[in-house]
Amino acid sequence: MDAALAQLSADRGFGSLSLREVAREAGIAPTSFYRHFSELDELGLALVDEGGVALRQLMRQARKRIARDGSAIATSVDTFMEYLGNNSNLFRLMLRERTGVSKPFRTAVKAEIDHFVTELADDLQRFADEQDKPIADARLVAEAMATLVFNQGAEALDASPKEREELKAKLKTELRMILVGSHTLAQWQQGRE
Repeated sequence: MDAALAQLSADRGFGSLSLREVAREAGIAPTSFYRHFSELDELGLALVDEGGVALRQLMRQARKRIARDGSAIATSVDTFMEYLGNNSNLFRLMLRERTGVSKPFRTAVKAEIDHFVTELADDLQRFADEQDKPIADARLVAEAMATLVFNQGAEALDASPKEREELKAKLKTELRMILVGSHTLAQWQQGRE
């Protein structure tokens, strides 16, 4: 799997990889590849799964940092940018295959993003309950946040360090706007009841 990831880049997607290239990078004979995967697409799906696992580990890491440092949005964005720095090709794969031509890949990426959104929605609802700040719809807020994070993540992949810092600041502001808007909407809805 590492051999395939090492060959991905901003200019080269998974669809352009060949079994021979992956096997050569891994230092194995092409026939040995089939002991691990029945076809190249199976490898790609395993990589998407690895990307999802990495995202969920990111969430857990962010939760621990939030408990220690306090600021949920700032900590989450900083943690996500660290993830991008350490997993850029994995994130690129997920971005590309999210809208790619392969339905199994699109379905797998959608499932991984849905897991991410579900965990985020649970966290948002828990934080809202703990702070006694109602939230309008934790699932919708999580979906909006995930969309922003993925879009800004795509921009950050090719950004200079200075541009990445600017993107981080912008993303933190945008996420706060969504969260404050959700709290405000929840209060407005309660006032109408």
